[in-house]
This record gives sequence, C-alpha cells and structure tokens, in this order.
Amino acid sequence: MPRLIDPPAGGVLDLEDVTARLDETGVDLSDEASLAHAAHLLAGLARNRDFLADRVIAELKASFAGQLELSRYSAQVFLLHRSPRGHFLRANLWPAATDAAYTASGAAVFAYGLPHDHNFSFLTTGYWGPGYISDYYDYDPEAVDGCLGEPLNLRFVERSSLSEGRMMLYRAHRDIHSQLPPTNLSVSLNIMEEGEHIPWRDQYIVDLESGTIARRPTLTQAEMLLRCAVHLTDNGKDIAEQFAKVHPVPRVRANAIAALAAVEEGNARAAVLERGLYDRDARVRDDCTRWLGL
Repeated sequence: MPRLIDPPAGGVLDLEDVTARLDETGVDLSDEASLAHAAHLLAGLARNRDFLADRVIAELKASFAGQLELSRYSAQVFLLHRSPRGHFLRANLWPAATDAAYTASGAAVFAYGLPHDHNFSFLTTGYWGPGYISDYYDYDPEAVDGCLGEPLNLRFVERSSLSEGRMMLYRAHRDIHSQLPPTNLSVSLNIMEEGEHIPWRDQYIVDLESGTIARRPTLTQAEMLLRCAVHLTDNGKDIAEQFAKVHPVPRVRANAIAALAAVEEGNARAAVLERGLYDRDARVRDDCTRWLGL
C-alpha cells in the first residue's frame, strides 16, 4: 500500500510560499531529502484552513479562466500550481454517494470502484472531510511484464480512509488501490510528479476477482494521430513502419503495428500483426497474439 508519512510538525504556510519553495528546490519523490522537504511544505499548507476557500472564490470571480488554461484533468481537480520544474500542486474533490455530483455523473467519473495503480508518484494528504476510502494492495512490479490478463500476485493490506492530516506517498508502479466514496464530501491535497517520460509509462487497471491486469488505459496523442495518419497518407504509413521497428516504448510499437494492420485486410493484415510476434517485448507479442486471435 502507499507509504505512510508522519506529517512533519510546524506552522501554517500559505500557498505562495509553498509553491515558491517547491519551485526553488524541485520535487523528486524518490529522494528521501526531497520527499521530506515536500512533506514539510504540504503539511504546512494543509494546516492553512483558509487558503483553498480563498483560492476557489478568486477563481469563481475570474470565471475559472486560470483553471481552464492550466488544468488537464476532470472537474474534480482544482489545480493550484503547475511548475516548469516537472511537478504540480492540486486539490481533489471527492463527493459522497449522496452528493449531487455523484448522482449526476456516477462513480466512474471519480474512479470509484476502479482498482488501479499509477504511472507516476505523488504525495497526498487529507485536507477536509473524512476522506475517500481505499482498499489497498501491494504487488511486485519487477515480476510483471505488463501483459493483459497477467497475474499480479496481489497482497491485500487494508481498508482505510485518507482522513484529515493523514499523509501518504503513492509510489509509481507499486501501489494499487480501489477507491470508495467518502461518507461526506472531502478534499485532498497532492504534490504530483510530472515529466515528459510519464505519458510513455503504462498504468494498470486491475481485475480484483482474478488478480490480473484488465486494461492499460494510457494513450498519448501521438499514438492517436498515428492511427489517423496511416489512413490519410503514405507518409503516415512510413512513420508507422519506423515506429513499429525502433520506437523505444513497447506500447507505441504495438500501436504502430495495429495502425498498419488497420489499413490492410485478410492475409495482409495478418502478416502485419505477425511481425509483432517477434518483438523483443512481451507486451507487444501478447497484443499481436490477441489481435490475431491466436
């Protein structure tokens, strides 16, 4: 499960001071000194009981222009700061099952009941309310290839809530949780890693009943554009051929092969997919095997 962090003692910090100090030092959650520094700042911000309300009111008065410009996430995410140094600070709103937002949108919008890991690390603390509830699991990422249907040998750890003041480090490709709505509307604060490498990492959606990888939902814009390009121009096919052969990310090689196969039929389509059976990565071989129906 995520690593529990004892919130450092200290005073109340304002948002501007926290973001400035994080920008000055940067954030590396795999480094103990950087993690301790980030935990100190996040704990100080969480003790500030006024900053979030003040920021929300200011954004509402400005017609949410700042959020529309900066945030790449859903309506439950309130972005507080995006740093050019590869991290950002956000507040997450977690509605209860009785709240209008939940009733209107359903559980899936808030990832409730969707067991998953993360392809990035982040530090989080409960800021307000009882906190979302999670069933936490561990798995060994070094023992996993990442193929769909692959067993993860999950180990259930506990069910607990992200209550006010509780701080946790979610580790990339290590911690799996299945979230349930809190008993009342809640808010968490997060320091998130952000870098150009993260979109190329796979995230896993997990089937808890079988303990296996059910889906890998991560998909970059480039992969989507590649699917279009092969239908529009021969140059698109040339690029897909190059990606299928030498792109360093296995998922991209597999999607390039799928794109090339999509513009073929019958034996020609099968021949394209069969090339993937000899890829150096198990995920590519597995994808092409499934697409061939073998």
